[in-house]
Amino acid sequence: MTGLDRNLTPKTRPMQKRTAMVASLDVGSSKIACMIARLRPSPPNEALRGRTHAVELIGYSQIQSRGVKAGSVVDLAECEKAVRHAVALAERMAKVRVESVLLSVSGGRLHGQLVEAAADIHGGSVTADDISRVTSAGMRHAAGAGRTVLHALPVGYALDGVKGIRDPRGMVARQFGVDMNVVTSDATVAKNLMLVVERCHLNVEAMASSPYVAGLSVLTDDEADLGAAVVEMGAGSTTIATYSGGRLVHASGFALGGQHITMDLARGIGACIADAERIKTLYGTVLTGGSDSRELMSVPTAGDDRETPQIVSRATIANIVRHRAEEIFEMVRDRLADSPFAAEPRARVVLSGGASQLTGTVELATRILNRQVRIGRPLGFGRLPNEAKGASFSVPTGLLVYPQYAHLEHVEPRRTRQLRTGTDGYFGKVGRWLREGF
Repeated sequence: MTGLDRNLTPKTRPMQKRTAMVASLDVGSSKIACMIARLRPSPPNEALRGRTHAVELIGYSQIQSRGVKAGSVVDLAECEKAVRHAVALAERMAKVRVESVLLSVSGGRLHGQLVEAAADIHGGSVTADDISRVTSAGMRHAAGAGRTVLHALPVGYALDGVKGIRDPRGMVARQFGVDMNVVTSDATVAKNLMLVVERCHLNVEAMASSPYVAGLSVLTDDEADLGAAVVEMGAGSTTIATYSGGRLVHASGFALGGQHITMDLARGIGACIADAERIKTLYGTVLTGGSDSRELMSVPTAGDDRETPQIVSRATIANIVRHRAEEIFEMVRDRLADSPFAAEPRARVVLSGGASQLTGTVELATRILNRQVRIGRPLGFGRLPNEAKGASFSVPTGLLVYPQYAHLEHVEPRRTRQLRTGTDGYFGKVGRWLREGF
């Protein structure tokens, strides 16, 4: 059976103290990135104590995305071609063949919900089966109709109403309870992403929400302990993950991102979309100065190349970019106000994703969010190519370190997987699953 046959999305198992090879796949609205790495056991460093393995990147690729809008698949065939191309380029560089990938999810209206579940203890002391039984009941309660669970992170346990228990196993109680943060997504979005991958003769080792894995990549352990919010600013969507006490405590998102700035520019200055994207990349800023109105540039007119190019000032471009960026950060502010992050007045905000690299985003976000803000970049990676060191690679690099944090999540017991031999409608021939865990 495949991951589509199960009620819950696949999740990776805790890593053992041995070397493993992993591949990450980030299917975004503007780019598809694939990374292949070896994870080698290593002692934790001071800033990233939670990481048990060092990441050695051996292959990567980045191509333009097709068939994806706002993090959701809108054209199955086009998206499949793009994924095949991205994985093939990474395989060629790494000189290995990938059988399974870690997959990110940025669409599907990500939502984090704090769930409390409790049950009576029949044996007198709490066992691992009791923990699994109660947390599974909480996950099923959070996953409403049409939703699927991406993460189930226990925040704390309770024994006979007494909270603050860290590890209840073996302790005596009449009633056992658990507080969980459950992150869900639209099941259709997750299933179609899995479908694209499986049509490429690949298995989905695990699925993870984009803001969560971005936080694993860009946050230090101290930031996660003291409280921080990661704002992943993609092309088609903006997603948010808030951390406190070293745990993910809330997640949300909305369908606004860098592509909307590009479309605003195309409409505002009458340029084609490709020229608007290039102008945004080279000259996009949310800051305006006194000389911007006097600095002019020639912009080709959309449509007929024989028409005379129009002259546009830098101030006009900056105003268009700033208005949409302000709208995005105002929506982020409203989401953060409705999350546990509002109770952490000194916690900082870390921006990641391609749209966060516009000039002046830190200053604009600081003013609107009234928080300390910085740009997040992948941490703890010894040798990354220059193009993969920026904020736009926070998600694929975060997927590479995600297996090291699998012990934090509750994972449903896996059913026995069967071999798939031959064709089966949508899926085609899919090989066996790579392994039960790392």
